[in-house]
Order: sequence, then structure tokens, then C-alpha cells
Amino acid sequence: MQRVLIIGGGAIGSAIAYFLTRRPGSFAVTVIERDPGYRQASSALSASSIRQQFSTAVNIRMSQYGIAFLRDLGATLRVGGTAPDVGLTEPGYLFLATATGAAVLRENHVLQRAHGVDVALLAPDALQARLPWIAVEGVALASLGLSGEGWFDGYNLLQALRGKALAQGARYVQAQAGGFARAGGRITAIQVETGESLPCDAVVNAAGPWAAAVAAWADIDLPVRARRRTVFSFSCPRTLPACPLVVDTTGAWFRPEGRQFIGGMAPPAEEDLDDLPLVAQYDAFEASFWPALALRIPAFEALRMTGAWAGYYEMNLFDHNAIIGLHPDCANLYFANGFSGHGLQQCPAAGRGIAELIEFGEFRSLDLSALSFQRVLEDRPLVEKNVI
Repeated sequence: MQRVLIIGGGAIGSAIAYFLTRRPGSFAVTVIERDPGYRQASSALSASSIRQQFSTAVNIRMSQYGIAFLRDLGATLRVGGTAPDVGLTEPGYLFLATATGAAVLRENHVLQRAHGVDVALLAPDALQARLPWIAVEGVALASLGLSGEGWFDGYNLLQALRGKALAQGARYVQAQAGGFARAGGRITAIQVETGESLPCDAVVNAAGPWAAAVAAWADIDLPVRARRRTVFSFSCPRTLPACPLVVDTTGAWFRPEGRQFIGGMAPPAEEDLDDLPLVAQYDAFEASFWPALALRIPAFEALRMTGAWAGYYEMNLFDHNAIIGLHPDCANLYFANGFSGHGLQQCPAAGRGIAELIEFGEFRSLDLSALSFQRVLEDRPLVEKNVI
């Protein structure tokens, strides 16, 4: 039985563990997770949304698989008589573009429609007729997902994947991994902080924002860094009927969350530094976020912030897309990193893909080779234009 060690028990690592253990007796899977409470895990701190409006075919296909997985999750990840529920709702995504960005939106629309994405382009008057609560000043074109996009409970997804993996025989170990033992270009064991050495036949780096440090144990430079993002929660006395997740021309985004809303926006480039502490940036609410929203949604002039939290994007600085697969310098170290804010929606496809690579040496269900480490080594960025 092949021994597989997975470093990181968040949504990505747990998805890999789930897919590897679906056939009993094939793999002995151990997941090393230092924080079983997931207090700093991106999976627990994410806005937990899913979309198909990407500008690259591989991201579209991964999210199409992801939405199908989420819809069937109650049956797929059932353990005994308990069927998990992640509260999936599908009101869509709405991308707004200025005159400068309209051409990109049209270009993306052609690709999306070619891959079966249920999406519509709306002129400003059609947008306002559909959503009367939105101001269209400065908007030249909008793209609205009509189905297959929305949001869910990311923490419940993580726990459902973890619970099913455990039920299928995976073992979770609370420990801080500390390095690799290597022989002949392969990793033979992972050393943990207690001094114990865990032998292995294959290793998966699913360490999220801390993945670069793990890669460095094998002398591999992984261009993934922890980038802090603040999510604000706020209330508004007026409702916004049929509200999707809205991505404004300024980059600010928001969506409903129960009777309230959540949202945020990326900080200025000069402030977007690596490994900042997970402290919510409350000052940004009035400095940049609220002004952007109030211009776009007149009702939000009366909004009130009710809270905030901070989480990490595991940002791939090379091209903002995931890195999935082996590195040529190490024959049994698999990477599933750098999802750049898309990890929860892509974890089912990534988990299945890594499991297939380990079992068969190739992708069989969905070709994820466009996301290989090789593109980084050859300086061939896979540019994703729809980055939030």
C-alpha cells in the first residue's frame, strides 16, 4: 500500500485525502495539520464563493466540476446517516466594466460561452432594468452569470471533506512539519517538530499560504506568498432584490450574507506585502471601500459596518493561477498551491487531479496540465484576467 503524506489539512489537502481514499486499500493517507481548529486557515476565513466567469479554459472547467460537486455534496460526502450541507446558493456573479475594460469582458464572454458558461452581457440600461438598485454611471458593459455561480459555507465544506476522508481511512496528525529526509532525488520521510520521522512514498504540499517554506525544504523555489485580505460585514436598511456577487469597476466586491452583506477590495500594490499579520484593516472601510460602494449602490450610503476579519490569499506571484503537479527536481513531491483566492471553489477538481497523478501518473478526468510547475520554470505565465 502506497504511503502518502499530505502537508496541510485545509480544503485542498482534505480534498486530496478524500479522493485518494475512495478505493479502500489503495493508499495509506496521513494528513499533517498543525492547527486542527483551522483558526488561520484560508478555508475557514474565505468569502467562500464560486464562479465560472474566468478568462482561461482550465479555470472554467475546474469551477464547472466544482459547482457540480457542491450540488451533489450531501450524497457524495455523507457519513453514516449524516449528510453535510454547505448552504449553496446560486445568484450569480456580476462583473462591471468601464469603457476601457469592456473589450476584455467581451473577449472573456466568447471563451465562456464556448465552454458552456451560462452568462449574459448587459448594456447599462439593461443592467439597470434588471437591477434597479444599481447606479450605472461609468459602466460601459456588465457580465452576469445566470446559473452555476454563487456562494456557500466554506468551513462546512472543509469539515465535510475532512470527515469523509477520515471515514474512508485517512489519518489526521496534529503536528508541525519541519523538513524532509531525501535519498536519490526522492523524499523518504517528513520530519515533525517532536523529532519523529514519518516515512512516505509520496508527499503533497498543500500548505496554503505557507507552501513556499515547505517547497524550500526540497530546495525548490515556489512563487507563492501569503497576502492578507480583509473582509467587511455590513448592514443596510434597504434590501437589494436578486443581488448577485457584484465586482465593481474599482475592484471592490460585495455579496449578501444572510440579512447582511460582506465585501472587500485588494489593498494598493505598495501595501500588498507578504506575510502581514492577520489583523483586519478597519481603516480601509471608510478610506476606500465604503466610498466605492456608495457610488455604485445608492442605498449603501446608509450602510453600517458590523464587523471584519482578515484571511490569507495564497498568492501565486507568477500568474495568479494554481500550481498543480510535480517539480522535475523531486520525483515524488506533488504541489497543490497558489490558488490565489480560488482554492475553495477549485478544491474538488484539484483534489481529484492530484489523486489521479499519484495513482496513475497522469490526469484522467480533467486535464490540469496547463497548471503544471513546468510553465513557471519555462516562464510561460497563464494569465487570468478576471482576478478579484
